[in-house]
Amino acid sequence: MPLARFSTANSPPRLGKVFDDVLIDLSVATPDLPSTTRDFLAAGERALEAFRSVGPDAPGRVARSHARLLAPVPDPQKFLAIGMNYREHEKEAKEGGFAIPEKQLWFNKQVSCIVGPYDDVELPRVSDQLDYEVELGVVIGRACRHVPAEKASFVIGGYMVCNDVSVRDWQRHSPTHTIGKSFDTHGPCGPWLTLEHEISDPHSLKLRMTVNGEQRQSSSTDAMIHDVFEQIAYLSTVMTLQPGDILIIDNLPAHKSARVTAAIENAGCILVYLPPYSPDFNPIENAFAKLKALLRKAAERTVESLWTKSETFFPPSAQPNAPTIS
Repeated sequence: MPLARFSTANSPPRLGKVFDDVLIDLSVATPDLPSTTRDFLAAGERALEAFRSVGPDAPGRVARSHARLLAPVPDPQKFLAIGMNYREHEKEAKEGGFAIPEKQLWFNKQVSCIVGPYDDVELPRVSDQLDYEVELGVVIGRACRHVPAEKASFVIGGYMVCNDVSVRDWQRHSPTHTIGKSFDTHGPCGPWLTLEHEISDPHSLKLRMTVNGEQRQSSSTDAMIHDVFEQIAYLSTVMTLQPGDILIIDNLPAHKSARVTAAIENAGCILVYLPPYSPDFNPIENAFAKLKALLRKAAERTVESLWTKSETFFPPSAQPNAPTIS
């Protein structure tokens, strides 16, 4: 069963174990476990044994419908992505007259771009060249250096779905790609962390992306040029990989639109909303407009309360407190 990071109304983020439509709040079921994903992974076998012992009837049951799923690792030390790593990309490069990298081509996404699996993605006011790609996210499970490819599976903590959102014209501002890959909200991840032992072969997973219900991407991780284990061996030659570090595996891009669902076999799916492009769109002004509308409604409720004595000034939270399921 996957490890999720979630919150409910008026409560801080915490870890949970996913059982179909129920989450087991690990802060209740196993209060001695670490409270963050990075610390959970760093705790190693001790944490995994306690996690395995939690069953679907354990205390702390929360309906998934009353929980907000969050990014499994919101604060990795590293958020790295490999480019030009699918054979179709190699074909496109040849047709376009671009040089094919002889070595693995890595770049950074800044960790500040990470958001949850169902959070909105911001369309920057400076560009309409937004792309998005469903990609396999590999999360490192233990600190490691100089890892042979044949032993790389032992340092993987788990897998998740990532949406590699890019601003293509800004990506070309720098040969490192980082500036166009790191806009705020452009790193949706989730919906949870499928632990390493639950994926028998990360190189035979189907990937799919739909946009407004229309399929835009369909591929498989068996089309990688450098597989996951080779990537870990390559990176760990250079740097120490730490628990919670995220590696995302390049895929073919999709293009433009609004409602995007990214899914990976056995790892779940994430859904984000991309607002339609407008050159006049200003996220700050948009936020103030929403606030003004909220205050207007609140004022109307205040007037009504003078008569009914039963209304509150601010509207209640749209998300009710999560009940405990007995």
